[in-house]
Amino acid sequence: MKRFGEGIPKKVLKDIFPKRLIRRSQATEEVYTNLKRTIRSRKLKKGQKLTLRDIAQHFNVSIPMAHKVISQLKEDGFIIYNGRRGFLVAGCSNKGR
Repeated sequence: MKRFGEGIPKKVLKDIFPKRLIRRSQATEEVYTNLKRTIRSRKLKKGQKLTLRDIAQHFNVSIPMAHKVISQLKEDGFIIYNGRRGFLVAGCSNKGR
């Protein structure tokens, strides 16, 4: 059984992987920006519950990517974690990127 990348020149592999990583980080940034904008515009109300599954389905991204976005929003003060209740919108924040 061949391993992944076997027979593919290293130069080609180096060209492939950075592009994939860049696209993934751009997608994460896009989801983050859209959610932040939605919170700031008050379309998502303070105290409204957000789930990883809902975010992943809405933006067509993976659960781990949605978790990364939620973690960044939490760090920036837009989302709070409230134990068993999950993630809640904290409201507008003056912090942010």
